[in-house]
Amino acid sequence: MTNNAKRTRWWRVLGIGLGSVLLLAAAALATGLFLAERKMQRRVELPGLQAVAYRSDAVALERGRYLYASRGCVDCHGANGAGRTFADEGGLVIAGPNITPGPGGVVAAYQPIDWVRAIRHGVSPQGRALMVMPSEDYNRFTDDDLAALVAHIRALPPQSGQGAVVKLPPPVKALYGFGAIQDAAAKIDHSLPPQQPVPEGVTLEHGRYVANMCIGCHGASLAGGKIPGGPPDWPPASRLKPGEGSVMGRYPNAEALIALFRSGQRPDGTAVKVMPFESLRAMSETDLRALHLYLKGLPG
Repeated sequence: MTNNAKRTRWWRVLGIGLGSVLLLAAAALATGLFLAERKMQRRVELPGLQAVAYRSDAVALERGRYLYASRGCVDCHGANGAGRTFADEGGLVIAGPNITPGPGGVVAAYQPIDWVRAIRHGVSPQGRALMVMPSEDYNRFTDDDLAALVAHIRALPPQSGQGAVVKLPPPVKALYGFGAIQDAAAKIDHSLPPQQPVPEGVTLEHGRYVANMCIGCHGASLAGGKIPGGPPDWPPASRLKPGEGSVMGRYPNAEALIALFRSGQRPDGTAVKVMPFESLRAMSETDLRALHLYLKGLPG
């Protein structure tokens, strides 16, 4: 066999190999997209779900205003509740919906039990998983806090807006289909009873309650890692629990943590890229001191 014939043969073999790889990749992508569509349409059963009664008293409205401002609602829905785009990178577009009674609002027909489904469980009134609702952060809300948050939202002035927008690049959507990325409803233990009230104060119990808001990015154990569903250029969430790589050594006292939340900057002056500081800077000193106490006391 001549050298030219050998080269031709190897190029043919290489072409067949590359073609096979591309076919397998295309098949995997198609399978992932199919699984994603099926997962998005699944019904999430919530047996024994109990409604939380509406409240409209001044205490509930004030508490709800604080929770809305400090627990991430502003970052997805905007201060006025009309909705906003909070991710638009590399083909990934995610926007929170309008949650006011105005045109395009999605909650006009909500009943008391529907708020529980959406906020605590990441499930729509129709029983479908809500793709853009970080309910793993809110699943442990007490009934009082859930009622307060709902009171504030229901009192928002009408605004024009639209429903949720979720545009996932095909590879990201396929990863969701294969289970590498989970929606909030898939992360939650829906059988847990509602959290019992926790007295507000600089205590471990209250700090543990506040730390529930960190789960969505930092993980259930607060060990950090890749943020589920985030754009490719987002850095991993920091490790908050003790151990190798923990960032809590930078925050030896509550004052240092409070400064981070207020400024969005680490003690060395560098900016933290991915944290919802528009909400976090609204957190009370009591909440932040309790959070610091809890994080510093976590087991390694």
